[in-house]
Amino acid sequence: MGFVWFWIVAVMIAAYVVFDGFDLGVGILAPFVAKTEDERRILFRSIGPVWDGNEVWLLAGGGTLYFAFPLLYASSFSGFYLPLMIVLWLLIMRGASIELRMHIDHNVWRSFFDSLFFVSSALLAIFFGAALANVIRGVPLGSDNYFFLPLWTNWRVGAQPGILDWYTVIGGVVALVALVTHGALWLALKAPDELETRARRAATALWIVLLLVTCISLPATIAVRPSALANYKAYPVLFLIPALVVAALIAMVSFTRQRRPLAAFLSSCFYLVFMLVGAAVGLYPVLLPSSTDPARDITIATALAGPHSLHVGLVWWSIGLVLALAYFITSYRLFRGKVSAEAGYGH
Repeated sequence: MGFVWFWIVAVMIAAYVVFDGFDLGVGILAPFVAKTEDERRILFRSIGPVWDGNEVWLLAGGGTLYFAFPLLYASSFSGFYLPLMIVLWLLIMRGASIELRMHIDHNVWRSFFDSLFFVSSALLAIFFGAALANVIRGVPLGSDNYFFLPLWTNWRVGAQPGILDWYTVIGGVVALVALVTHGALWLALKAPDELETRARRAATALWIVLLLVTCISLPATIAVRPSALANYKAYPVLFLIPALVVAALIAMVSFTRQRRPLAAFLSSCFYLVFMLVGAAVGLYPVLLPSSTDPARDITIATALAGPHSLHVGLVWWSIGLVLALAYFITSYRLFRGKVSAEAGYGH
C-alpha cells in the first residue's frame, strides 16, 4: 500500500504541474506576447474555463498527503510554513486578477490586474520549483521529525540550509522556464493569427533556455544528492526515464517547427511528467530526506497511515478520480479549438 499511495500522490502532483502549469506559463508570458486588448482577452479566454478546475489537483494532492502520509504532512507543512503562506497569497492574488480584471472598463484597473496576474504566476512557478528542490536536497529534520527553514542563510547547500540556496534557485529557474514554455505551446494551440505566431516563436526561443537549464539541473541534483542514483543503478532500466526527457525535449522543438501545436504541447506535458517521475524514482522510498542525518529521513514506512484507512481510502479515491476525469474530459472537449476575441470557441 505504501508503494501504491506514493505513486498516487506523485500522479496528482504531476497532474497539477501539467494542467495548472500552462495557466502559470500563460500568465508569465502575457506581457510579452499580447499587444492589444483583444489579444489580452484571447489570452485570458484560453485559460478562463479551466484554470480553477486545474487547481483542484493541488488540493487533491495536499488532501491525499494528509490522508496517506500524515507524518510527512505535519512535518513539511510546519517546516515550510513561511513559503506555504506566500504560495497561498499568490494563489489568491492570481485568482483575483483573473476574476476581477473585467469588472471595471478602465485601463488603469485592467493594467493593475494584468500586472498582478504576471507577478503572481511568475512567483508561483519559482516557488513550486524551489519547493521540489528543497525536498530533493533535504531539510534539517530533528529527532521529533520537525524542522525550521529560514528563507535563506548563506546560499550554500549544507546541514543548515535555507529555503533558497544555489540549488533551489536552479530548481526555481527550471520550473519558471519549463512552465513558460509549456504556456507558450498552449497559447500556440489555442490562439489565432498573429498571437499564435508570437507564441510559437516564444516557445522556440525558450526551448534553447529550457535545454540549457535542464542540462544544468541534472548534474546539480547528483552533486547535491548522490543517493538519487541508487535506484537507477539497482534497476538500470530506469535510465530510460532521462532518455525520455531528452526525447520529449527534441519532440517539442521538432513539432513546433512543423507547426503541429497539439503534438508540441503534448510533448511538453511528457517532459514535465518524466522530469517529475525521475525525481520521484530518485527519492523512493524516502519522502523527505534529512540534511543532517540519513537515519532521520521520513520514509514511506515511517509516515504511512494505518492499513484499514488506506484500503477504504483507495476505494473512495478511485471513485473521486473517475468523477474528476469525467469532469476534465468534458470541460476540455467543450472548450476545444481556437479562442476568439468574441465569446465562443472554434470546434
